[in-house]
Amino acid sequence: MLDFTGLRLQDDTPIYQQLIRHVQLCVVAGSVQPGDELPSRRLLSAQLGVNPNTVQKAYRQLEEEGLLRSFAGSKSVLTFTPGMAADIRARLLAAAAQGYVSQAKQLGLSADEAAAQIAQHWKEETE
Repeated sequence: MLDFTGLRLQDDTPIYQQLIRHVQLCVVAGSVQPGDELPSRRLLSAQLGVNPNTVQKAYRQLEEEGLLRSFAGSKSVLTFTPGMAADIRARLLAAAAQGYVSQAKQLGLSADEAAAQIAQHWKEETE
């Protein structure tokens, strides 16, 4: 079952979007597999202390994206292909890169300075 205990909700992003992103990150990280179950909407809303409608909204959007399938009176399970996981990874990476570029430009960094920062932090993360 997909674990949400490590999820720390933040104030700056709608909760349903944070739930979706958590599922997406688990998919691209390979920590979940197709067929893995998600907690029931009621259980997850109680666990996180959020409105059940918020969880419902996240699950509905995951269903629309084809990542989740819910069965009446049963569990919700992940349904994704390797191609879908690759597409999600590409979208998440593009969004992160765009955010970094925007912040770097606001700070007045050149492309070379921004790239140097990435290289430095990459090196620190791998040591």
